Amino acid sequence: MVRKVGAITIGQSPRVDVVPEMKEILGENIEIIEGGALDGLTREEIAALAPGPGDYVLVTRLRDGSSVKIAERHIIPRMQAQIDRLVAEGAEMIALLCTGEFPNFSCPRLILKPQVILYHFTSGVATGRRLGVIVPDKGQVEQAKIRWAGVGEVLKVEVASPYGPKEEIWRAASSLKEWQAEVIVLDCIGFNVQMKREVHQHTSAPVILPRTVLARTLQELLS
Repeated sequence: MVRKVGAITIGQSPRVDVVPEMKEILGENIEIIEGGALDGLTREEIAALAPGPGDYVLVTRLRDGSSVKIAERHIIPRMQAQIDRLVAEGAEMIALLCTGEFPNFSCPRLILKPQVILYHFTSGVATGRRLGVIVPDKGQVEQAKIRWAGVGEVLKVEVASPYGPKEEIWRAASSLKEWQAEVIVLDCIGFNVQMKREVHQHTSAPVILPRTVLARTLQELLS
């Protein structure tokens, strides 16, 4: 029997950069059906959703592989509409493909928020450790400092986008290695398994990857 999981990206679906790596963990008996908050929008319409002063900043991927910054407040209703659609199509759980912080959505099924899962997972292993965090955009640094405050002994936040030049990631990794980070969180669903491996090889620190933590949580709930 094939079971359905709904996956909601804050960008455009399908997330060909994320879902295949999750499916490797979930196996053949779990079908992922997708929806995106920016599906059906033109570039001009997406540009109108850009963050302004004081907005909660989110970074995501479009169908063509490019990345954009959007304000969370603009996409909440569109995310809710996608949740409703995927539940109607038979999804028995909903997974958000973003590590941002979101309000509660209306849904008769379980909703998995990677940020909440990631926070508690990291808290469980990083107590008393030097915690390094990499976020995609400089506008997210203060958000990240607030989010991760108190997790680990001390905190350092670096900026590198998974959608940008790879050199940004290696620079951030070098900085965290010099700082002697003991645990590193790649705080964006866009970071992939290869990036995780290379950051670990560069720093020798354990690296936590949101998409695989999310997939293994789904696996636990569906098995």
